[in-house]
Amino acid sequence: MRIIPSIRSLLFALVMLAISAASFAQIGIFINMAPPALPVYEQPPLPAEGYIWTPGYWAYDQGDYYWVPGTWVMAPQVGFLWTPGYWGWSNGGYAFNEGYWGPHVGFYGGINYGYGYGGQGYEGGRWNNGQFEYNRSVNNVNVTNIHNTYNTTVINNTTVNRVSYNGGNGGITARPTAQDQVAAHERHAPPVAAQTQHAQAARANPQQRASVNQGKPAIAATPKPGAFSAGVPAKEAGAPYNAAANRSAAKPSASTPAPRPENTPRPAENASRNESAPRPENAPHQEASPR
Repeated sequence: MRIIPSIRSLLFALVMLAISAASFAQIGIFINMAPPALPVYEQPPLPAEGYIWTPGYWAYDQGDYYWVPGTWVMAPQVGFLWTPGYWGWSNGGYAFNEGYWGPHVGFYGGINYGYGYGGQGYEGGRWNNGQFEYNRSVNNVNVTNIHNTYNTTVINNTTVNRVSYNGGNGGITARPTAQDQVAAHERHAPPVAAQTQHAQAARANPQQRASVNQGKPAIAATPKPGAFSAGVPAKEAGAPYNAAANRSAAKPSASTPAPRPENTPRPAENASRNESAPRPENAPHQEASPR
């Protein structure tokens, strides 16, 4: 007599599971104009041990790009590193690939965000026996207070530009490596709550809009997520800002997610990688690449 109710309960659970899975489906939002160039800015000092640098990026909302400041974020767990998000050309438009935490840094479009994120992997620090060590050659670290550091010069043989997207007209031509493919299939964690709130604050700030700041954000980086009052402004725009009247979001599509390493579309030819963001003037050593 209890078999039928059990079957009904099982079917109900399966339906609810399907609904739950659908609610977390990745939605690809496509923009018909590429994001502005990466602005030039200084990295705020490391606030405390355990924080990892997450570079700033251009996000999109209501017909305009807005700058989400780079910031230091406490890693969600020991051993995790941050893979930055990036814009990639896909199906006639630009789609944003969300960043994530994981044991290794994966593909982020070949975008040279600077401060250790030169377009491939991460050279700004490493985990060692449960403690994060900082490469002071590319990070603004006060060695008086922070002792878990090392000094390795980072050489970037790249053309000097600040392109912020992969593929399309003038985009970065980088493709995922075998190592990137492996990292893509590892266990990942989404941005922590502080990062989400940080991005929401940037979206609500009119001064962060490209149409207002002309590619030179009022707040380019912060010492911690949401600490906009202590933020540093951009020194200059990465390239002359050209407003576009047709800068509108395409209709979201649940069937075509933003590209990741497995399905990143082939980028346009003859495009070059962008140079690293400038590193802090008060850090001990300079990167070997030109600014």
